Amino acid sequence: MADLKALTAALLEFRDARDWQQFHTLRNLIVSLNLEAGELLELTQWQRDDEIEALPADPVRAQALRDECADILLYLLLIADKAGIDLLEAARVKLLRNGEKYPVDKAYGSRAKYTELGN
Repeated sequence: MADLKALTAALLEFRDARDWQQFHTLRNLIVSLNLEAGELLELTQWQRDDEIEALPADPVRAQALRDECADILLYLLLIADKAGIDLLEAARVKLLRNGEKYPVDKAYGSRAKYTELGN
């Protein structure tokens, strides 16, 4: 948790030193996160599954993958800061809720959505 808080603090310091907070409305941050997610997706465009799986082994493409993942994380931290969300707690609660929606005995080995798993 301390690492996430320290990273957020460093990010806010970086942002504030450049007077970029004025541009960081919640809407703009959400849009920017999605643009970065699109750039991550673009790394896989027109590629076969085996080519995508080999992506981390290629130094240039692996760096692009790291950069896009980092951009997404940084925007997510800004969104969480702006919205007052404790990401670790939100993720913990979401994981618990997902466990209820996808019990092992019904979801094991299945790609079905929870609404299709039956009771």
